[in-house]
Amino acid sequence: MAKNTICLWFDKDAEEAARFYAGVFPDSAVRAVFRSPSDYPSGKQGDVLTVDFTVAGIPCLGLNGGPVFKHNEAFSFQIATDDQEETDRYWNAIVGNGGEESACGWCKDKWGISWQITPRVLTDALVAGGSEAKRAFDAMMGMRKIDVAAIEAARRG
Repeated sequence: MAKNTICLWFDKDAEEAARFYAGVFPDSAVRAVFRSPSDYPSGKQGDVLTVDFTVAGIPCLGLNGGPVFKHNEAFSFQIATDDQEETDRYWNAIVGNGGEESACGWCKDKWGISWQITPRVLTDALVAGGSEAKRAFDAMMGMRKIDVAAIEAARRG
């Protein structure tokens, strides 16, 4: 196990979520599935207790802890994309698999995990600063999924 691992609490679907992420994002994999050696408050002996996986190179542990805690936007994965095709692919995978759209490149998967699908053209514009950053930022504020062409046009003024 990595020295620092993100632990994500799931009701009972940690393995399903980990396999979904591994199928969508490069440099992602399910490394191990651990079953409970005995009954526990939200499960039985032999149920999947934890899943060791990576999401885009980030080590994670999915914990099937029951329905007590819910995810919220205070935690999100930010995925940098290179173009509209990649942006669409990730966005559509998350939203099209029971997730929901939000604003400014944010969406939420069916397990409640928040994602920021962020084209590099947007972050590059913000780093540039000044009026270019303001135009790109203002354009982004009206979007759900980020439109790369619209951000590029806003950068140019």
